[in-house]
Amino acid sequence: MSKYREMTHDEVLASCKKYMNDDDIAFVESAYEFARKAHEGQFRVSGQPYIIHPTQVAGTLATLKLDPDTVAAGYLHDTVEDTPVTNEDIKEKFGKDVAFIVDGVTKLSKIQYKSKTHEEYLADNHRKMLIAMAKDLRVIMVKLADRLHNMHTLDHLRPDKQRRIADETLDIYAPLADRLGIGTIKWELEDMSLHYLNPEQYYRIVNLMQSKRSEREGYIADAIQILRQTLDSLHIDYEIYGRPKHIYSIYKKMVNKHKDFSEIYDLLAVRVIVKSVRDCYAVLGAVHTKWKPMPGRFKDYIAVPKSNGYQSLHTTIIGPGGKPLEIQIRTEAMHQVAEYGVAAHWAYKEGVKGEVEQTEANKKLNMFQEILELQDETKDSHEFMKSVKTDIFSDRVYVFTPKGDVYELPKGSVPLDFAYMIHSEVGAHSVGARINGKIVPLDYKLKNGDVVEMLTQTSATPSRDWVNLVKTSRARNKIKRFFKAEDREENIEKGENLIEHDLLTHEFNPKEFMDKDHIQKVIGHFNYHNKEELFAAVGFGEVSAATVANRLTEDVRKRQEQEKQRQKEQDIMNAGQQSIAQEDTSKPADVMRIKHNNGVMVQGVSDLMLHLAKCCNPVPGDPIVGYVTKGRGVTIHRADCRNITEEAKKQGRLIDVAWENIARNKNNENYNADIEIYGFNRSRLLSDVINALNSKTKNIVNISGKVDSNNMAHIYATVSVRDAAHLEDILSRMRDISNVYEAKRSVN
Repeated sequence: MSKYREMTHDEVLASCKKYMNDDDIAFVESAYEFARKAHEGQFRVSGQPYIIHPTQVAGTLATLKLDPDTVAAGYLHDTVEDTPVTNEDIKEKFGKDVAFIVDGVTKLSKIQYKSKTHEEYLADNHRKMLIAMAKDLRVIMVKLADRLHNMHTLDHLRPDKQRRIADETLDIYAPLADRLGIGTIKWELEDMSLHYLNPEQYYRIVNLMQSKRSEREGYIADAIQILRQTLDSLHIDYEIYGRPKHIYSIYKKMVNKHKDFSEIYDLLAVRVIVKSVRDCYAVLGAVHTKWKPMPGRFKDYIAVPKSNGYQSLHTTIIGPGGKPLEIQIRTEAMHQVAEYGVAAHWAYKEGVKGEVEQTEANKKLNMFQEILELQDETKDSHEFMKSVKTDIFSDRVYVFTPKGDVYELPKGSVPLDFAYMIHSEVGAHSVGARINGKIVPLDYKLKNGDVVEMLTQTSATPSRDWVNLVKTSRARNKIKRFFKAEDREENIEKGENLIEHDLLTHEFNPKEFMDKDHIQKVIGHFNYHNKEELFAAVGFGEVSAATVANRLTEDVRKRQEQEKQRQKEQDIMNAGQQSIAQEDTSKPADVMRIKHNNGVMVQGVSDLMLHLAKCCNPVPGDPIVGYVTKGRGVTIHRADCRNITEEAKKQGRLIDVAWENIARNKNNENYNADIEIYGFNRSRLLSDVINALNSKTKNIVNISGKVDSNNMAHIYATVSVRDAAHLEDILSRMRDISNVYEAKRSVN
C-alpha cells in the first residue's frame, strides 16, 4: 500500500477556506477545539493523540467539499461514544443537524446490549447507521471518512481484529461507497481490505504489476500518442491520460473469471475527459474509426447511467500491436460524479448552510427508500442486513418498461421482483410476463436491457412457492405479508403452541414466562404492537419459537450460567490442588509461591517440577495456564494453546499460574519463540531477514524457508526473546522489511 500522509488541522482549514466563508470557518474551528478538549489525554492504539483521528475524518470531508455541519461532525463524531460529552451537548452548541449526524455514527451502547452476541451487536449498529443515512446522507459520508482512516491505521491492531474489520469494510462500507458513486473512497477501501484478508494475493499482484510496469506504460504512451493525433482533428478541448487498474478489481477478475494474472490484459486504461456529451460521442466515433472495437465490450453509461449516477462511455478496442485496450470517455462533470459520487451533488454551496443540494442524480438513488421500506418490513437486524446486502449491495441489472422507463434490480431477479417493484397489486395479480415481446415463465432471470411487460388478472392471487422464486426482500416480504394476513388466526394459535413447546422442552414453565411482563419485553424487542402479532410471526415462520423462548428466559438463564461458571471454577481449583498434593505429599500446602528458573509461580505449592511446553513456547507476558501431568509435575502452556482441550478443563487438570514479577537483565534472552515470515520472494530477502533478526536478538536458534509456485516466500525461525514485548518488537521489525507482508508468531 502507498504511504498514507495524515493531514494537520491547519491543512483541513486550508481545504475549507477554498469554499467556505469566514463564519463557516469559525464554526468548523470551534468544533475542532471542542473535540480536542473532549479527547484530551486519550490515545489511539498506535500511541498517537486521539484528536489526530477526527482531524483526518474532517479532512476527508473537507476534501469532498461537504457543508460546514458535516465537517464539524467529522471532528465531533467520536465525542459522544468515547468521552463524557452527550448528544444534547452537541445539539446545544452545534445545532440539531450536527447532533443528528453524530448520533447516526455513534455505536449503540454496549451496556444496553451486553446480553447480545457480538454479531447481533454489529447487526444492530449497522441497522441504526443505515436508517440514519437514509434520513440524512451526511451520516454515511462521515462514517465512510471514519472507516477510511481506520483502515489506514489497521496495522496497530491484532491480526484477528484486522481481518474482522477488513471483512466488514468489504461487506458493508465499500459497497456503500460504490452505491453512492464515491470511487476514490471505494477503491481505497477495497484495496486495503484485500491487503489484510488475502495479503499473499495482494502482494503477488502488486509485485507482478511492478515487474511489467515499464512495458505497459510504454504501450499506453504509444496508444495515447496515436489517439492525440486522431482527437486533434476533431478540434475539441480534451484531456487524456492512462489510468492503472486497482488491485482489488484485478483480484476479483482473477477469482470470478478463473484467470491467471498473465491472462488479464486491461491492467491499464485510457481515459478521455471532454467538455460536452456531444464531444463524448465524437471521441467514441473517432476511436472506433481508428481501431476495431471488441464485440460485446461497449457500454453506454451516458444514455443509461448507473444507479449511483455514474456516467461514461466504455469501449475496448484492438489497439497498437493487436493488444486489447480499454478507453473511457466522459465529460468533466461526469468525472466529478465518478470520483466523488453523491458528494459531487451534495457539496456545500455558500449561503446554504445546513442544507444540501439534491439534484436529479440524487433522486435516482432509490436506495434510501429501499432501506426505509426494509426497516418497516424486517424486524430482525440480521434479516435486515441480509436484505440490504441482497437488495442494495449486490450486482445490478437494468430493465425497461414498454414506455422506456428504467428500473434497477439485483442481479438474479425474476419478473415477479419487477412486478412488486412497480406496485404490490401488480405483483399480487401477476400470471406471466412478456420479455422483449416474448412470453416467458416467472422464473426467467432478467438481463440488462430487457423490456419487461407483466401480464395480470384481477382474480389471480400469489402462490406460496413465489417466496422461493423471487430475489428481492421487497417482493418476498410482500408475498409473506399476503399469506400472513390470510392465515392470521391459525398462525396465532400455532405460534403460541410452538413457544410453549420450546419452553417445556428446556424445562421452563410456560405460565411463568408467558405472562404479560415477559411477553411485553419480547414484543418491544421485535417491534411488534401486541402479542397476537408476535405469535402470528412465530406461527408463520418469520421469527423462530426458540428465539422468542430464549428472550423470555434470558435473565434466568444468565443467572444459572453465572452460578454454573462459579461452581465450575471452584471444582477445577479443588481438583487441581488435589492432583498436585497427591504428587508431592511431603511438601507443606501453605507456601504461597516458589521461585523457578523459568520465572513461573504457582499458588500454594513449593518445590514443584515445572516445564515450559514445547508445543507453544510461552514467554513472559503471555497469558499462561498450568497443566497437571501424571508424574511429571506441571507443564506451562500459553492460555490459547490448542493442546489445552475442553477435556483437560473438565478433568480439573488445569491450575492458575503466573509469571514472577521479578526484574530481569535486558540481555538475558532465554525463551525460545517460533515465528513465521511471509513475503514476495526477491534477491537477498532471506539475508535481509537474518540481518534484521540479528539486530534484535542475541540468538537465532533455527531458520529455514521455502518459495512456492507463485514466488511467495515463507520463512520459519526460532529466536531467543526476553518476553512478549521483545517478541512483538522483533515481529514489527520483520514487517518493515521490503516485500514482507506478514510476520507472526507460529500457532501450534
